[in-house]
Amino acid sequence: MRSRTVFVVLAVLVVSGCLGAVSPGASPTETSDADGTSDFGGPSVTVTVAEVVDGDTVKVRYANGSRDTVRLLGVDTPEVYGSNAPGEFEGVPDTEAGVACLDAAGEDASAYARERLSGEEVTLVFDETADRRGYYGRLLAYVSVDGRSFNLALLESGHARVYDSTFTERERYRAAEADARAAGRGLWSCADRTTTGTSADDASIDVVRIHPDAAGDDNENLDDEYVVFRNEGEESVNLTGWSVVDAAGNEYDFPPGTTLEPGAELTLVTGRGTDSRETLYWGRESAVWNNGGDTVELRDGRGVVEAERRY
Repeated sequence: MRSRTVFVVLAVLVVSGCLGAVSPGASPTETSDADGTSDFGGPSVTVTVAEVVDGDTVKVRYANGSRDTVRLLGVDTPEVYGSNAPGEFEGVPDTEAGVACLDAAGEDASAYARERLSGEEVTLVFDETADRRGYYGRLLAYVSVDGRSFNLALLESGHARVYDSTFTERERYRAAEADARAAGRGLWSCADRTTTGTSADDASIDVVRIHPDAAGDDNENLDDEYVVFRNEGEESVNLTGWSVVDAAGNEYDFPPGTTLEPGAELTLVTGRGTDSRETLYWGRESAVWNNGGDTVELRDGRGVVEAERRY
């Protein structure tokens, strides 16, 4: 009689999902990657990404149906639900323009994460040198998708900075951040040009932001692919005769009479629309900026490169 009672209790626990569920402060059921090891030698578990909260936080679902929230270890993307502090991102000026640029970079990072992680089966890898959970009881983990670290990808693409904490991959992550910052990729396009060294010939107009990876299919969402220029000088610049050129030689010519005032920004959108003082449309039928890397050149009427940005 006693054995039947134990069997019934166990059956109820399994059906209710209590066995294997993750409680706050506890560790999930730990498994290995397909090859029997995790990326960093630590325990790991396979989960499905149920929701992308922002660039560095996701909600996941375990095989038994239970859920948890994961904060990506070692990285920090700009905020989308709170205010951004430029002082946390080296070289980004503590100005309204700096904050606005980081706000946009946070949205870009979230879109980047949604495109690559939403609904995907990923592996959470836990670092034995780091805390298992952080603020608000969130798991701290590396996220591996298709065998590659998404945490590292955020840094390489310039969508995140290194979060100063203890973890095994810290030096590797710092090197990736430094490379993205030097190239002005992602959020680092918000940095002062004297820090990133991306201006050419001390031009007063700079390439301050590039959004090459539109949400979804790039060729079907051309209005979400764009480049932003800013006049960093103290005088207005007449862009008549100037052009924008990519590494493949695709060229856009500014309409006659286009002027950029001091401190003003001008967005060049790949798709079609009605030009305004702040936004111009290239009118292309297909994407122009390569997601994996490209070069944006701003040339004056003589063909001289006045500003250049590689990413």
